[in-house]
Amino acid sequence: MIRIENVSKSFATETHRIEVLSAVDLQVSAGERVAIVGASGAGKTTLMHILGGLEQPSSGLVLFRGENLFALHGHARDAFRNRSMGFVFQFHQLLPEFSALENVMMPALIGRWSRRKAEARAQALLTEVGLAARSTHRPGQLSGGEQQRVAIARALMMSPALLLADEPTGNLDSGTSGEIFHLLDRLHAAYGLTMIVVTHSAALAARLDRVISMADGRVVSSGQ
Repeated sequence: MIRIENVSKSFATETHRIEVLSAVDLQVSAGERVAIVGASGAGKTTLMHILGGLEQPSSGLVLFRGENLFALHGHARDAFRNRSMGFVFQFHQLLPEFSALENVMMPALIGRWSRRKAEARAQALLTEVGLAARSTHRPGQLSGGEQQRVAIARALMMSPALLLADEPTGNLDSGTSGEIFHLLDRLHAAYGLTMIVVTHSAALAARLDRVISMADGRVVSSGQ
């Protein structure tokens, strides 16, 4: 599903250039669940952002189902990302002024679905993640685990082929993290999602199909 070839990313400062990623090669198959691990500063989140089309590499090729992601520009890449990828972040990134239901609906409304269709799909997803009774609550009225469930439901709104999760349990206690682990397992089984998860959690990484280890902007191991 995903292939990246010789991807590098660097930033220029006033005095020197900082190399964040260096000649990274990676392939992920459809339906595979992959953990990306490594110390802070290893380049994990930058790699995740490049895989999701959120940040452009300095050099290299990023192919999603054979399509060159960065040959798409502006609205074309935004639309491609909206319909093909779902994102889950450590701090949820929910809009505080909207209800759980409205937050889940957002990708569909951006994709120009009718409100009725978007609302029906969003309510079904909230039911699936165990929050049917909390749909009218705003993020500030939900626990951290509930907010992350809303974020996962939102990520699934457009039935994406790929779910990208950056530290999805990093802000949760161990009990709530376990619930999120179980939910991700169940959703993978139900939807056959391809999942790439950046995590510091050894417990979460061990549940996935493959662990990719990074250090100093490079992939140092990519075994089963």
